[in-house]
Amino acid sequence: MRQATATRVRPRRTPDLPACVEALAGVHEADGYPTNWPERPADWLTGGALIGAWVAELDGRVAGHVALCRRDADDVAPGLWSRRQGVPIDRTAVVSRLFVAPGARGHGLGALLLARVVAEAGESGLDPVLDVVESDTSATALYERTGWRFLGTGEQHWSPRQTVTVRCYAAPEPGPERPPEPSSGPEPAPGEAA
Repeated sequence: MRQATATRVRPRRTPDLPACVEALAGVHEADGYPTNWPERPADWLTGGALIGAWVAELDGRVAGHVALCRRDADDVAPGLWSRRQGVPIDRTAVVSRLFVAPGARGHGLGALLLARVVAEAGESGLDPVLDVVESDTSATALYERTGWRFLGTGEQHWSPRQTVTVRCYAAPEPGPERPPEPSSGPEPAPGEAA
């Protein structure tokens, strides 16, 4: 019988950063996300055009993370969504820095983080989209399992010598709200949401 656990998602605070970096290091070791380990991981988590960031807790400990950002010039999904829907590109927000510590998987934290970031974007009148490295099949499985809509593929140029193919997604269609159910097995590794 599975032991009961307490989960919650809340806004990230500055004192959470060391625990977030520790969880991210575990994800990088286990899954290779992020593809290129940042020189200053706390800055990587807080950088960019950040709108907001949230952490997932498992039994009171930080076990996952997600951010919502304004689009970057290299993001592909905002342009695809804007053209498909006929809406201004500035109405999009990019889901980013999504990960769940390997030891905390199987409790639905990835789905909880995604649901929270979608709700927060909606409250701000923004359409959440994301890019995920094509080779990150675990993250892709999570997005598809939670109803994210595939928009297409594109390329991101991370450096003069590194170009990656990304799969682009838009948030699920709004519908009746129901909390995600924890899975019975190991949770796929969310990652590489750029």
